[in-house]
Amino acid sequence: MPVAPVGSCPDAASKLPPDATAREADWLARVYRPHETNLTVRAVVVGMAIGAAMCLSNLYVFFKTGWSMGVTLTACLLAFGSFQLLQALRLVKRPLGALENNALSTVASGAGYMTGGGNMAAFGALLMLTAVRPDPVAMIAWFGVIAALGVFVAIPIKRQLINHEGLAFPTGTATAETIASIHSAAAGGGGGKAAWLAGAGAAAAALTWMRDAWHWIPSTFGLPLTLAGRPLAEWTLSFKAEVVLIGGGALMSFRTGWSLLLGGLLTYGVLGPALLAHGIITTVSYKAIVAWTLWPGAAILVASGLTSFALDYRSIARTFTGLARIFRRQSAAAADTGLAAVECPEWWFPVGFVVLAPVVTGLMVWLFQIPLWAGLIAVPLAVAMGFVAARVTGETDVTPTKALGPVTQMIFGVITPGNLSGNIMSANVTGGIGLHAADLLTTLKTGWLLGAKPRHQFYAQLFGVLVGAAIVVPAFNLIIPDPGVLGGEAWPAPSCVVWAGVSKSFSGGIGELHASSKSAILVGLALGVALALFEKFAPKTLRPLLPSPAGLGIAMVLPGSNCIAMFAGASAAEFMRRRFPVLAEKTVVPVASGLIAGESLMGILIAVLVVTGLLAR
Repeated sequence: MPVAPVGSCPDAASKLPPDATAREADWLARVYRPHETNLTVRAVVVGMAIGAAMCLSNLYVFFKTGWSMGVTLTACLLAFGSFQLLQALRLVKRPLGALENNALSTVASGAGYMTGGGNMAAFGALLMLTAVRPDPVAMIAWFGVIAALGVFVAIPIKRQLINHEGLAFPTGTATAETIASIHSAAAGGGGGKAAWLAGAGAAAAALTWMRDAWHWIPSTFGLPLTLAGRPLAEWTLSFKAEVVLIGGGALMSFRTGWSLLLGGLLTYGVLGPALLAHGIITTVSYKAIVAWTLWPGAAILVASGLTSFALDYRSIARTFTGLARIFRRQSAAAADTGLAAVECPEWWFPVGFVVLAPVVTGLMVWLFQIPLWAGLIAVPLAVAMGFVAARVTGETDVTPTKALGPVTQMIFGVITPGNLSGNIMSANVTGGIGLHAADLLTTLKTGWLLGAKPRHQFYAQLFGVLVGAAIVVPAFNLIIPDPGVLGGEAWPAPSCVVWAGVSKSFSGGIGELHASSKSAILVGLALGVALALFEKFAPKTLRPLLPSPAGLGIAMVLPGSNCIAMFAGASAAEFMRRRFPVLAEKTVVPVASGLIAGESLMGILIAVLVVTGLLAR
């Protein structure tokens, strides 16, 4: 991993709080760089500009494809290149520092991801079902407050997931490696890793251009085999020519990788044909299969995530006992020493919740006619789902909005039957909080590896979500003036169509589900709890043999081809680490990072060329 200069904080270990781990002491002593520049005015300004541009790009891509592209990797490279150019033109004197770039990318990520987390899916679905467009200022406040609450939700789980468990957060790790490589290469060192990164990025960019711009390479490669009389490709069991998935898999643990493959094969090789044979589904497609497997997959994710979090009762206690600091008569400098002076204070989360939760609840009641008592349920539920989303993202690099959003829709179908707008937007609360908590934790992982200041990244994320909220609503109104175009040929908006369909299906509650889906939910809940307990209490020698509940659950809402590609990446990385450990240390993370950065950068360029009419899709 990227390591800061040794001895950057030599006396930190003596100031550690009593519950600090050896891993945290090592980080303070060897990695943390307290005297280097982090958040600056120019980082905020440029980060906002890059984040705004990527938010607009993601908005277009989202309504065309249903997906939002990655932000942090793209942002750090754009920032580095921009400052290199400005320096060459003598418009800036001081080069962009690595930790300054990290803070800048955090700002950009907060803004650029405003299209995700169900925000635009919910907004589009709301217009499709009700044709009522809420006041733009109110919607800006809605998205901004939800995102800000998600930022606060990340505080109580940061130490557990990053400091203690060291979850991968693959995009966060890739961003750290990218920043470390490009800045060390610019300073005259680290050229080896930078060269691997650049080479992989160039190869990924070239492949993406040939696949998506020139169409010389097919997006998927099927096998000449059949299952239940249908080609494997119809069951989504094929090879995808998307190296971003291989790169993401290489940054996961091998356990998560093979769990994804296991879950994908069970979903599309076993459950799919069984559903078809029993008449539960009538067509073979990803959409038809996932409409059923979504429920057991979501149940596994929810049960395992909440069980793991409950088992860490000490973290929960630390969060709320931190409130006592507000009433202590001592200065912040005296109260916070060692690690406590570096991390975001634990009392920030409950204070943020107390301030923001009533605002979210009030907006739910005012804008979407959700009963007050139902709104009081929605926000704590969304926070709990945010904890789940953060853990799943840390293990798999996939924030499970598609799984957790419908869970909220189903619950609100029971407690507020017939309220379509409330059903959709309550799920938006869950998705938005979960995404922005996971997004901040991803950038905090980058900061952990680089030795950055967590508090500065917290501030940076808040700057980002505020500018993202201010841009995404007017931009949506500009490009989609008539909601009737959603779901049509010009603007397919697949995610909006799915959210609208789920809302209509569950406006009557869980009774609308097929009986087999209800049974599958119970099985998923039991399996999720069991896997979490085994993971906690099983002997260490057996834990690598148990499937990851996050990998297994998320595989049930991903195409089988995605699971296969990520497993291939995880397998290749594991092979390198076992057979060629020295070479693996130099190449695995830089190459994986390059694959992710190259495809994401080229994907955005192609999207811009298409929207400007310079390239035909």
